[in-house]
Amino acid sequence: MKKLKLVFITFFLLVSFNIYANENYFPPINSQEWDTISPKSLNWNIEKIDELYNFLESKNSKAFILLKNGKIVLEKYFGNFTADSNWYWASAGKTLTAALIGIAQYDGLLSIEDKTSKYLGEGWTSLPTSKENLIKIKHQLTMTTGLDYKVDDLDCTKPECLQYKADAGTQWYYHNAPYTLLEKVVEKASNTNYNLYFNQKIKNQIGMNGIWIKVGYNNIYFSTARSMARYGILIANNGYWEDKDVIKDKEYIMQMLNTSQELNKSYGYLWWLNGKESSMLPGSTLVFNRMLMLEAPRDVYAALGKDGQCLNISPQNNLIWVRMGEKPDDQFFISTNLCNDIWKYINELTNITDIEYYDYENNILYPNPATDKLYLKLTNNLSIDKIKTYNYYGKLIEIIDIKNINHKDNVLTINLSSYSPGLYIINVGNTNYKFIKN
Repeated sequence: MKKLKLVFITFFLLVSFNIYANENYFPPINSQEWDTISPKSLNWNIEKIDELYNFLESKNSKAFILLKNGKIVLEKYFGNFTADSNWYWASAGKTLTAALIGIAQYDGLLSIEDKTSKYLGEGWTSLPTSKENLIKIKHQLTMTTGLDYKVDDLDCTKPECLQYKADAGTQWYYHNAPYTLLEKVVEKASNTNYNLYFNQKIKNQIGMNGIWIKVGYNNIYFSTARSMARYGILIANNGYWEDKDVIKDKEYIMQMLNTSQELNKSYGYLWWLNGKESSMLPGSTLVFNRMLMLEAPRDVYAALGKDGQCLNISPQNNLIWVRMGEKPDDQFFISTNLCNDIWKYINELTNITDIEYYDYENNILYPNPATDKLYLKLTNNLSIDKIKTYNYYGKLIEIIDIKNINHKDNVLTINLSSYSPGLYIINVGNTNYKFIKN
């Protein structure tokens, strides 16, 4: 299996070490009850709330929900839209399919390394058999099937619309049709209807409402804004709903929410990732040498859909927010633009100043992320003999005997050459620090 890439999912660590265990809230299933927390009690700048709402209304929003530790801080509906109104997720619903594929793989129904033709049969594309057989489920999850994007309809799932452009894994393009066909892959693997399998494995487990509906070639999820927020809570809690393990394959979750290939580093398994050194966008082959959303915390991962359907999660800040609505304006609009603008208002509201994820440990550990070596500042009054490193599941990786290591100017050098890429915690005395290995 390809080495796991660096992970920004700080919340996984917090779950592993039960640091905020008592703060995580899960709204009851089959109930309208949902605990709230006032922005004033969080010392937020409440004068900025109306500015956020005015901006959302000006962008044709229908619903907005902001959660802190799973509790509702803000919930606003516009026009005739209510908490009971359903709306389309558009491509934000792709992330539901990503989770469902992970569940199906854990259940032994499929492997993402399987070639797609195993489930769709030979001839599901117009490619020669040798080229078609290069396409795996993983390529559908990562938008790297290599199918031609210069066709009349990128939604068309008919074989004649699926033509060769490049070998699978060598091209990234936001091509809708190969994603849509994951529905048939799941149905074939599970031998059941897609809606039924989704309801059984995710929807009913966390109290969502909603349904998948065919719209042309596409299969689109419709639900309330609160249901989208519930899904955000599930993902932010590493696939758990309270003590119920809904998405059991934690390694898959890590892969899903991390760089999945080197072509577009801001893309996981149908999830968008912030904080990466470069990014690509739907409808383009250009690579931008910047992260996806400049105003958002670096650790954010997002479900994004047409016309500004947004689910954003910042594990570091324990924030989840949802925006549903119509197209923000008359111009061509990419959901990342709207999400980025919303983060501007959230930053002012919540007084988030820690946008630079790497600096929040006050440079106790540096560089962070690190590649081969990590430097740890040791204070003069630190009287410890050993430090310990753990992976984000809480598994002990290494015990380092400080007395046996030479360190200069109270700075300890830690060799990371044997560490796999990922998120780690280092225990120094009674304090835990987080670091990332590239």
